[in-house]
Amino acid sequence: MDIIVLRPDATEEQIEKIVKKLEAKGLKPHVSRGTERTIIGVIGDTSKVTEDEENAIRAIPGVEDVVRILKPYKLASRDFKRLDTIIQVDDCQIGGKRVHIAAGPCAVENRITLLDIAEKVKASGATFLRGGAFKPRTSPYSFQGLGVEGLKYLKEAKERTGLPVISEIMDPRDIDVMLDYVDILQIGTRNMQNFRLLMEVGSVDKPVVLKRGMSATIKELLMAAEYILSRGNEKVILCERGIRTFETATRNTLDLSAVPLLKSLSHLPVAVDPSHGVGKRELVEPMAVAAVAAGADMLLIEVHTNPEEALSDGEQSLTPEQFKNMMKKIQAVAKAIGREA
Repeated sequence: MDIIVLRPDATEEQIEKIVKKLEAKGLKPHVSRGTERTIIGVIGDTSKVTEDEENAIRAIPGVEDVVRILKPYKLASRDFKRLDTIIQVDDCQIGGKRVHIAAGPCAVENRITLLDIAEKVKASGATFLRGGAFKPRTSPYSFQGLGVEGLKYLKEAKERTGLPVISEIMDPRDIDVMLDYVDILQIGTRNMQNFRLLMEVGSVDKPVVLKRGMSATIKELLMAAEYILSRGNEKVILCERGIRTFETATRNTLDLSAVPLLKSLSHLPVAVDPSHGVGKRELVEPMAVAAVAAGADMLLIEVHTNPEEALSDGEQSLTPEQFKNMMKKIQAVAKAIGREA
């Protein structure tokens, strides 16, 4: 008994009765109200619910069906929610017809460069600005970001261009300050299984881009999303960013099969980060185009006005002119498959 489907005419009193029954069994009910149906997802060990108890719930007026979910990720599953989740950020709907493009530098380096990049990617069709204020780096001696100063520059860039901001959060202690500056929180690959961080972002009303761990399976990615969903934050965007394999010709192996697979298993929007996926500038455009063809709802693209001088990931950053040319191809492919970009 993992999902309880209610009739359209189910009353709040009936819903409350079901919730109390579940809580009495030590289970956590998650009520999801849709346009046509209200569904109660049941979190916890449902094996201790007997058949008689399940039938008793089935008999409550307002209950249409009780469904068992075998998958360990319940709230992220298509079984829990058949319709695609659409996440509203300002005027943008992620998961709808439009493919959104988040573009910007890997790391916010200074105010002037960021504002210049933001204006250029906006002119070429980007709908979000991405940029790291806190940067997790393999080496402790590499540039780690500007911190709060970088967040202030991102907010100024949004005020100038209107582009909502995506930036990575590394530490639960930074949540409060980031909520004032960022429209979408990003969980990076190294933190995909930082469960404390996942639970903390699950407790706030802010969309989250959850990047696949560098060696994570699809199931592990969905289970990480479940941590966020189970705390009440339903605004999760799954992101394929390449996984670590035996291949060394590219930075990572970009698993584009993950896009249609995730969309079949889950109702959550799916993003692709081809920049980190391949790590080579000349490969970003073809993989971005392929990601759109595969069904991605969003792309994360690194753009820098002077990649050779970038403090982080210059080798995979497009110039503004290269980004402009790529956008034309993305728009053509999106139109060909009945979408827009």
